[in-house]
Amino acid sequence: MAPQHARRRARIAFTDSATKQLENITSEAEIHALDRALVVVSVDPEVGEPIPGSAAGPQLREYADEVERVRLLYWVTALRTVVVVAYLEV
Repeated sequence: MAPQHARRRARIAFTDSATKQLENITSEAEIHALDRALVVVSVDPEVGEPIPGSAAGPQLREYADEVERVRLLYWVTALRTVVVVAYLEV
């Protein structure tokens, strides 16, 4: 039997506002916590809960890690290869 390939991780991209939020994070602990949350979302983009809204735009999702105290709002591209982070909280 041929070996199974692991699913490729989605690439992470940030909106302009999320990039500004990212620039304001200075604590190493917060950066580490955010990094862990981004890995979770990149490995499984469906992990977050859908946020109800209009079907006209991309389906926003929310991922919250209560232990690390990180919250991400994001959407996933049609081919599931890119996760676009719109908002982050650490």
